[in-house]
Amino acid sequence: MSHHHGPMWYLSGMVQTTPIIRPATDDDMPDILSLVIELAVYEREPEAVKTTPDHYLRDLRDNWFQAIVADHQGKLVGAAIFYPAYSTWKGRMIYLEDLIVTESWRHKGVGTRLFQAVIDHAKERKANLVKWQVLSWNEPALAFYARWDAHIDVDWWNGKIHLPELSQDPHPSRP
Repeated sequence: MSHHHGPMWYLSGMVQTTPIIRPATDDDMPDILSLVIELAVYEREPEAVKTTPDHYLRDLRDNWFQAIVADHQGKLVGAAIFYPAYSTWKGRMIYLEDLIVTESWRHKGVGTRLFQAVIDHAKERKANLVKWQVLSWNEPALAFYARWDAHIDVDWWNGKIHLPELSQDPHPSRP
């Protein structure tokens, strides 16, 4: 993934002025959950989040998902959560589950850098498609994706079945 996004630091005193875009680590899981909850509140479904940092840690280690984060002075201000998937029509793809930028950092290029990092990752993996969902009323997100010439499909409806519980033990196996 490309990390060439211009100068990250001022030389005098090494003050970080723009977030660093980097792969998520185990230590990021609580902050990622906070961002996910912030998104769920924005999407008017805060009670829908049932995962914990332990679920994220286990599932990151088991390659159920990957994440790229925007780190500003040790605090996460954004994240892209995604995973490899497959399209029987297009072949390899990356499914972008969430693209989140905390409210105080919106409209500062963080979402653009995170989204570009996901696209770069997809190209490195030789994927043919990046796919995601966006709520029909989320005008800022629709405008964001329109700037990328993204196709927003309004003809397909989403189906889902909720299984009884999050798989039993969220605690990752200790190495």
